[in-house]
Amino acid sequence: MVEIKTPEQIAKMRAAGLVVAAIHDATRAAAVPGATTKDLDEIAAKVIADHGAKPNFLGYGGFPGNICTSVNDVVVHGIPDRVTVLKDGDVLSVDAGAIIDGWHGDAAFTCFVGTGHTPEQIELSRVTEESMWAGIAAFRKGSRLEDISRAIESYIRRQPRPPAGKYGIVEDYGGHGIGSEMHMDPHLLNYVTKKRGRGIKLIPGVCLAIEPMVTLGSPATHVLEDNWTVKTDDGSWAAHWEHSIALTEDGPLVLTAPDCGRAKLAELGVTTAPDPLA
Repeated sequence: MVEIKTPEQIAKMRAAGLVVAAIHDATRAAAVPGATTKDLDEIAAKVIADHGAKPNFLGYGGFPGNICTSVNDVVVHGIPDRVTVLKDGDVLSVDAGAIIDGWHGDAAFTCFVGTGHTPEQIELSRVTEESMWAGIAAFRKGSRLEDISRAIESYIRRQPRPPAGKYGIVEDYGGHGIGSEMHMDPHLLNYVTKKRGRGIKLIPGVCLAIEPMVTLGSPATHVLEDNWTVKTDDGSWAAHWEHSIALTEDGPLVLTAPDCGRAKLAELGVTTAPDPLA
């Protein structure tokens, strides 16, 4: 069953989303050469506590961190630790979440540590982020879940192929419903397959976490012995971008973006709903 939220519940999810945005700001600033991924986790924990929120990653299925820190060929679910020291040239994805009054926020970004990154790495992150926004722009009343998947995949497929080969759209992981739990129905693919049909009809009150994961090579992945860390099979670099979105009577609301996604969606011809906390 897909959980349909009331405007009051969406407002609480917006509050959780703003905590996630604050985590992103703090960890992005701290992602410098010499920092450990555990340093970033501790910063995230402080932000969560300072906002009177609760972590939704810590302890989830036994996960030991407040955030996921995925470096280079790690696609998602990287565990923060003292051993992983960020170095110049690393590509880092941070996935973060928070709970306010029982309602969840969840979002991820990819950033570059230090300098020396190749144009291909930079373009990989840009393509992944822009495909996310294409999916968000397709999150419209009366559309189907598959329309979001198609928008994400179509954007990626339209981009020039990187010199290394192609962009791989990771198939084993995708977006999801979010609300009173972090992961809920429906599961959102980042590509289209006839096996899944068109998916649910999008109506006001539906909330989704839209999160493409893209590689600079094969989309194939494997999980390490820690049962969490997901790496690319071919060692190619990966990027991960995510926002939590609510569909309202007035249009989409990007819960985890400071401006509700207004500026970016305006570029795509989409008007966002008013911020319920403004």
